[in-house]
Amino acid sequence: MNKTPAARPAPFRTRLTDLFGIAHPILGGGLMWLSRPRYVAALVNAGCMGFLTPRSFDTPSSFGEALRHCAELTEGRPFGVNLTLSNRAGANDHVQAWLDLALARGVRYFETAGQAPGELIGRIHAGGGVVVHKASSLRHALSAERDGADAVALVGMEEGGHPGRNELPSMLLAAVALEHVRVPLVIGGGIGHGRQLAALLALGADGALIGSRFLVCDEIEAHAAYKQHLLACDEHATVAVLRSLGNTWRVLRNATAERVAALERDGARDYAAFGELLDSRVARDHCYRDGDWQQGMVSLGPSIAFARRTEPLRDIVATLLADARQCLDNLSHVTRVRTQP
Repeated sequence: MNKTPAARPAPFRTRLTDLFGIAHPILGGGLMWLSRPRYVAALVNAGCMGFLTPRSFDTPSSFGEALRHCAELTEGRPFGVNLTLSNRAGANDHVQAWLDLALARGVRYFETAGQAPGELIGRIHAGGGVVVHKASSLRHALSAERDGADAVALVGMEEGGHPGRNELPSMLLAAVALEHVRVPLVIGGGIGHGRQLAALLALGADGALIGSRFLVCDEIEAHAAYKQHLLACDEHATVAVLRSLGNTWRVLRNATAERVAALERDGARDYAAFGELLDSRVARDHCYRDGDWQQGMVSLGPSIAFARRTEPLRDIVATLLADARQCLDNLSHVTRVRTQP
């Protein structure tokens, strides 16, 4: 029987841990519909940073209640808020209100995403906030850095959700980006094992952005049947669709995803052709709430293959850190051959 490693002092200090005042170089990316107070607080209480997603709440008052509840669960420890900019008309109308409410409640850590974040970053800085901007290409990461982002999170093609037009894996992006990015660099996309965290730190990255691996934690408010299905998933359980629309979406391979893929193969090239298949509320209502994992576009990355059981988030984090430590300790057997003169 697997046992969770005993708690030990924080083993890794990076520019990211200093910037966010956290013990471990791990960010839990904002999960649509699922980054709610219990999950975000669990990340914070485990020594990481989590971000509430305002778009997951129906009204400003329900988002405000989530801010209050999260502060209560963290017992005053800082937590973050995700502010994602959308390309859809009118979809950003509430972003300023969400920011104002978060700042008024004492939030100072923000994850931003989307194109042209400069104005939003400026508003966050004006309120005394710190920003990590998530991007899916080096070009956009460098643009965010020029716009004033305090850190950037660069995601590879393996990311569950929307990795953009990027077709490069996360480890390659990390190695390339480290030649150019000057602010703290976080890497996401398919990260779910301590070996990968160790590899990123060895490359010189400042931390990891993790989402899918945490979906089976006790604090994620999703139906038990969905979580049980995730435990049966391997690294081939996801599929990337909608590349032809320029909006790649990596999701759980289910009945809905197969229908979307078939329509795309048959030539569908606008959102209207897919009808309600792309409405994320279907996943919210049928998969997350009711446990029917065949229904909806369910964002998911291949790191779900590392999930073995449902457990408290703190135990997942402890295992990640212990495995990373062991991986780096194992490098001691590597010796450098010295060339004789």
